[in-house]
Amino acid sequence: MDAASSRAAQRRRTEARILDAAARLFVELGYERATIRGIAQQAGVDAGLVMHYFGSKQELFRRVTHASPAQVLSGPPEQVSEQILAMLADTLAHEPVQSLAVLRSMLTHPEAAQATQEGAARYRAQISRSIPAPDADARAALVSAIMLGVIVSRHLLKDDALTGASPQQIIDLLRPCLHFLTGAV
Repeated sequence: MDAASSRAAQRRRTEARILDAAARLFVELGYERATIRGIAQQAGVDAGLVMHYFGSKQELFRRVTHASPAQVLSGPPEQVSEQILAMLADTLAHEPVQSLAVLRSMLTHPEAAQATQEGAARYRAQISRSIPAPDADARAALVSAIMLGVIVSRHLLKDDALTGASPQQIIDLLRPCLHFLTGAV
Protein backbone atom coordinates (compact mmCIF):
# COMPACT_ATOMS: atom_id res chain seq x y z
CA MET A 1 0.00 0.00 0.00
CA ASP A 2 1.41 3.39 -0.94
CA ALA A 3 1.57 6.36 1.43
CA ALA A 4 -1.41 8.18 -0.15
CA SER A 5 -3.77 5.22 0.19
CA SER A 6 -2.51 4.60 3.72
CA ARG A 7 -3.31 8.23 4.66
CA ALA A 8 -6.74 7.94 3.03
CA ALA A 9 -7.48 4.77 5.00
CA GLN A 10 -6.33 6.46 8.22
CA ARG A 11 -8.57 9.45 7.46
CA ARG A 12 -11.60 7.17 6.92
CA ARG A 13 -10.91 5.36 10.21
CA THR A 14 -10.56 8.65 12.09
CA GLU A 15 -13.73 10.06 10.51
CA ALA A 16 -15.62 6.87 11.42
CA ARG A 17 -14.37 7.08 15.05
CA ILE A 18 -15.53 10.70 15.25
CA LEU A 19 -18.95 9.83 13.77
CA ASP A 20 -19.32 6.90 16.18
CA ALA A 21 -18.36 9.04 19.19
CA ALA A 22 -20.70 11.82 18.06
CA ALA A 23 -23.59 9.40 17.60
CA ARG A 24 -23.09 7.99 21.10
CA LEU A 25 -22.91 11.45 22.70
CA PHE A 26 -25.89 12.80 20.75
CA VAL A 27 -27.88 9.80 22.04
CA GLU A 28 -26.63 10.18 25.61
CA LEU A 29 -26.74 13.96 25.91
CA GLY A 30 -28.82 15.27 23.00
CA TYR A 31 -27.70 17.88 20.50
CA GLU A 32 -27.70 20.82 22.90
CA ARG A 33 -25.47 19.25 25.56
CA ALA A 34 -23.06 17.34 23.30
CA THR A 35 -19.93 19.38 22.59
CA ILE A 36 -17.23 19.21 19.95
CA ARG A 37 -14.66 18.90 22.74
CA GLY A 38 -16.57 15.98 24.31
CA ILE A 39 -16.95 14.24 20.96
CA ALA A 40 -13.23 14.69 20.26
CA GLN A 41 -12.34 13.27 23.66
CA GLN A 42 -14.59 10.21 23.09
CA ALA A 43 -13.01 9.69 19.65
CA GLY A 44 -9.47 10.13 20.96
CA VAL A 45 -8.69 13.08 18.69
CA ASP A 46 -8.15 16.83 18.99
CA ALA A 47 -11.24 19.07 18.78
CA GLY A 48 -9.58 20.92 15.90
CA LEU A 49 -9.53 17.70 13.90
CA VAL A 50 -13.28 17.26 14.41
CA MET A 51 -13.81 20.78 13.07
CA HIS A 52 -11.41 20.12 10.19
CA TYR A 53 -13.38 17.03 9.11
CA PHE A 54 -16.90 18.34 9.72
CA GLY A 55 -16.74 22.14 10.00
CA SER A 56 -19.41 22.48 12.69
CA LYS A 57 -21.45 20.60 15.26
CA GLN A 58 -24.48 21.12 13.01
CA GLU A 59 -22.77 19.37 10.08
CA LEU A 60 -21.53 16.57 12.35
CA PHE A 61 -25.10 16.06 13.61
CA ARG A 62 -26.40 16.04 10.03
CA ARG A 63 -23.87 13.38 9.05
CA VAL A 64 -24.69 11.23 12.08
CA THR A 65 -28.44 11.42 11.58
CA HIS A 66 -28.37 10.82 7.83
CA ALA A 67 -26.06 7.80 8.02
CA SER A 68 -28.72 5.10 8.06
CA PRO A 69 -30.47 4.04 4.86
CA ALA A 70 -34.24 4.38 4.56
CA GLN A 71 -36.27 1.20 4.95
CA VAL A 72 -38.71 0.31 2.18
CA LEU A 73 -41.97 -1.45 2.99
CA SER A 74 -43.96 -3.18 0.29
CA GLY A 75 -46.43 -5.99 -0.32
CA PRO A 76 -49.79 -7.02 1.10
CA PRO A 77 -50.77 -5.98 4.65
CA GLU A 78 -49.54 -9.15 6.38
CA GLN A 79 -46.15 -8.91 4.64
CA VAL A 80 -45.79 -5.20 5.52
CA SER A 81 -46.78 -5.95 9.11
CA GLU A 82 -44.07 -8.63 9.32
CA GLN A 83 -41.51 -6.27 7.71
CA ILE A 84 -42.30 -3.67 10.36
CA LEU A 85 -41.94 -6.26 13.13
CA ALA A 86 -38.62 -7.49 11.68
CA MET A 87 -37.25 -3.94 11.57
CA LEU A 88 -38.43 -3.37 15.13
CA ALA A 89 -36.82 -6.62 16.31
CA ASP A 90 -33.51 -5.48 14.83
CA THR A 91 -33.89 -2.05 16.45
CA LEU A 92 -34.64 -3.66 19.82
CA ALA A 93 -31.65 -5.98 19.56
CA HIS A 94 -29.15 -3.39 18.26
CA GLU A 95 -29.28 0.13 19.61
CA PRO A 96 -29.96 2.38 16.58
CA VAL A 97 -27.61 5.24 17.48
CA GLN A 98 -28.42 7.43 14.47
CA SER A 99 -32.16 7.22 15.09
CA LEU A 100 -31.76 7.66 18.83
CA ALA A 101 -29.59 10.75 18.31
CA VAL A 102 -32.44 12.33 16.36
CA LEU A 103 -35.11 11.20 18.82
CA ARG A 104 -33.16 12.43 21.85
CA SER A 105 -32.65 15.84 20.21
CA MET A 106 -35.96 16.37 18.39
CA LEU A 107 -37.54 18.46 21.13
CA THR A 108 -34.68 20.95 21.38
CA HIS A 109 -33.04 21.05 17.96
CA PRO A 110 -34.95 22.16 14.82
CA GLU A 111 -32.99 19.96 12.39
CA ALA A 112 -33.66 16.89 14.53
CA ALA A 113 -37.36 17.79 14.72
CA GLN A 114 -37.51 18.22 10.94
CA ALA A 115 -35.65 14.96 10.32
CA THR A 116 -38.05 13.13 12.64
CA GLN A 117 -41.12 14.64 10.98
CA GLU A 118 -39.88 13.85 7.47
CA GLY A 119 -38.85 10.31 8.34
CA ALA A 120 -42.12 9.62 10.15
CA ALA A 121 -44.14 10.98 7.22
CA ARG A 122 -42.29 8.73 4.73
CA TYR A 123 -42.72 5.71 7.01
CA ARG A 124 -46.44 6.39 7.56
CA ALA A 125 -47.01 6.84 3.81
CA GLN A 126 -45.43 3.44 3.09
CA ILE A 127 -47.56 1.77 5.76
CA SER A 128 -50.72 3.56 4.67
CA ARG A 129 -50.34 2.41 1.05
CA SER A 130 -50.52 -1.23 2.18
CA ILE A 131 -53.63 -0.87 4.38
CA PRO A 132 -56.90 -1.66 2.59
CA ALA A 133 -59.13 0.54 4.75
CA PRO A 134 -60.69 4.00 4.45
CA ASP A 135 -58.91 5.07 7.65
CA ALA A 136 -55.50 3.84 6.42
CA ASP A 137 -53.73 7.12 7.31
CA ALA A 138 -54.93 6.97 10.93
CA ARG A 139 -54.00 3.30 11.20
CA ALA A 140 -50.53 4.00 9.77
CA ALA A 141 -50.07 6.87 12.24
CA LEU A 142 -50.96 4.51 15.11
CA VAL A 143 -48.48 1.88 13.89
CA SER A 144 -45.78 4.54 13.64
CA ALA A 145 -46.59 5.90 17.11
CA ILE A 146 -46.47 2.44 18.65
CA MET A 147 -43.09 1.67 17.06
CA LEU A 148 -41.69 5.02 18.13
CA GLY A 149 -43.01 4.56 21.66
CA VAL A 150 -41.48 1.10 22.01
CA ILE A 151 -38.08 2.28 20.71
CA VAL A 152 -38.00 5.39 22.92
CA SER A 153 -39.20 3.45 25.97
CA ARG A 154 -36.63 0.67 25.56
CA HIS A 155 -33.55 2.63 24.48
CA LEU A 156 -33.96 6.15 25.88
CA LEU A 157 -36.30 5.84 28.86
CA LYS A 158 -34.86 2.42 29.75
CA ASP A 159 -38.27 1.06 30.83
CA ASP A 160 -37.49 -2.04 32.92
CA ALA A 161 -40.30 -4.13 31.43
CA LEU A 162 -39.07 -3.45 27.90
CA THR A 163 -35.32 -3.61 28.57
CA GLY A 164 -35.85 -6.90 30.41
CA ALA A 165 -37.92 -8.45 27.62
CA SER A 166 -36.31 -10.12 24.64
CA PRO A 167 -36.92 -8.59 21.22
CA GLN A 168 -38.85 -11.73 20.25
CA GLN A 169 -41.13 -11.46 23.29
CA ILE A 170 -41.95 -7.84 22.42
CA ILE A 171 -42.57 -8.75 18.77
CA ASP A 172 -44.84 -11.64 19.74
CA LEU A 173 -46.91 -9.32 21.96
CA LEU A 174 -47.16 -6.64 19.25
CA ARG A 175 -47.94 -8.94 16.31
CA PRO A 176 -51.74 -9.18 16.85
CA CYS A 177 -51.99 -5.40 17.29
CA LEU A 178 -50.03 -4.68 14.11
CA HIS A 179 -51.93 -7.27 12.13
CA PHE A 180 -55.19 -5.67 13.26
CA LEU A 181 -54.05 -2.12 12.45
CA THR A 182 -52.67 -3.01 9.03
CA GLY A 183 -55.68 -5.12 8.10
CA ALA A 184 -53.64 -8.31 7.98
CA VAL A 185 -56.20 -10.22 10.09
